[in-house]
Amino acid sequence: MDSLLKVKAIPNGPLQVTGVFEIMKPDGEVDSREGTTYLCRCGYSNKKPYCDGGHRKNGFEG
Repeated sequence: MDSLLKVKAIPNGPLQVTGVFEIMKPDGEVDSREGTTYLCRCGYSNKKPYCDGGHRKNGFEG
């Protein structure tokens, strides 16, 4: 796997994050990730910080 962390803002959708990284949740729990993960940027996801497709149902533009 390429060691470079890549972040792509998908039009009207989530952030696509590819690489090896950790996400620290508000409760302090740390998720280690490898590969591609989609992060919510609309605020509608019920699985924050991860995207669950809520942007499509709510007409998010950004």
